[in-house]
Amino acid sequence: MSEPLSVPRAARHVRGQWKSLANVHGTGQRFHATLAEDLPPAARRWIIHAVAENTPLARVTRLEMRGQIRLRAWRSFTATQLLAPGNGFIWAATAKVGGLPILGYDRFTDGSGEMRWRLGGLIPVMSAHGPDVTASAAGRLAGESIFVPMAFPLARWTGDGNNVSATWTMAGREETVHLDVAGDGALRGLRMQRWGNPEGQGFGRYQFTVAVESERTFAGITIPGRLRAGWDTGGASTGEFFRAEITDAHFR
Repeated sequence: MSEPLSVPRAARHVRGQWKSLANVHGTGQRFHATLAEDLPPAARRWIIHAVAENTPLARVTRLEMRGQIRLRAWRSFTATQLLAPGNGFIWAATAKVGGLPILGYDRFTDGSGEMRWRLGGLIPVMSAHGPDVTASAAGRLAGESIFVPMAFPLARWTGDGNNVSATWTMAGREETVHLDVAGDGALRGLRMQRWGNPEGQGFGRYQFTVAVESERTFAGITIPGRLRAGWDTGGASTGEFFRAEITDAHFR
């Protein structure tokens, strides 16, 4: 796969931010189970399950994925995501609508969020930024930090028994994620109160859930392999809008 510094076409508008995010590096320290001994039990089980002994403690991952996203109807997409917990993410994707490609990205970088999508990469389809987009993107970064389990020292962990929460701080913002961890340490999903405007109900904090359907292991690191995500607004209709399969991952 491509190296993290290579910028996908859909993210060329923010190539400088992509390269800056790609230059985040781990300390070079390697993982040993003793590093997780002070975590709550469920968090410790997950980390020991997810990170093989002697694996470098990476801080950033580049994910390749494919799946479906609901844009009125379900649309197929392919995407590349650069993700650094505590720092930011850029999700660069291509979807097909009416047989035509829509390219663009969602991001949280330099403390702000943005969405920018173009038909064929040229004709504007949707652009959004501002405080509400930034708050929603910060929550997304906190939730998707599960893809870099080696970054666990950056979060503040609380919990006992099977209940565990991770609180992340990004650009002065705090976001808390509640993890569902199985007895063997596998991550089954997460939930959080995330800022958003699901189905046009008005901006606020709503329950956001991710269900992990399977796992995959890349270079000694086990992460969600198939997942589903959506809003739970308490209405009759399902708020699921995202289904994805991770096809490759590179850590550094």
